[in-house]
Amino acid sequence: MDDVPLKSLRDRPFELLTELERRCRAVTAQVGQDPALGSEWVGVALRLAGELFLAAREETREVLSVPPAVTRVPGAKSWIRGLANVRGQLLPIIDLRQFIGSGTAPASRNTRIIVVNHREIPAGLLVDEVLGFRRFADNEFTGEAPPTVARCERYLAGCFRRGQEQWPVLSLRSILESQAFAEAAA
Repeated sequence: MDDVPLKSLRDRPFELLTELERRCRAVTAQVGQDPALGSEWVGVALRLAGELFLAAREETREVLSVPPAVTRVPGAKSWIRGLANVRGQLLPIIDLRQFIGSGTAPASRNTRIIVVNHREIPAGLLVDEVLGFRRFADNEFTGEAPPTVARCERYLAGCFRRGQEQWPVLSLRSILESQAFAEAAA
């Protein structure tokens, strides 16, 4: 089935899917064998307080729309928006902007929740917007994080630079494991 035109398979959906899978596997195998490409880092791009950040893909479990019902937790700090029922599990919703002291996350159609991939601390972080995945070569990374308007330097784990763009890496793990996060009672 080499070089079969995909148009010829449009009336045979199973064969079309099989051919697409074969082509994807072939491309993936080539990319994995090409040493010139080097290794890459993949992160989730997000907007917070008007700035762009990255979160490591490994630290991100999923991205959700804001649930219609969030139940306020009595006696909790104001940055804890409340608890949401996500597929039968209670998830604490944290306003990340308010937690870091940079205002409040807007209620817009772009507002999203990043569910943190942490074994012991369940949390959904409310951010202004999620822009999707971004890929960077390892050589685009620098350990020096730039100053931010959002005042979150203590939670940054370096920065990726590409041309004039700077993408600070927000460490979701360091946010959840910080002393400030542990002190959630008002």
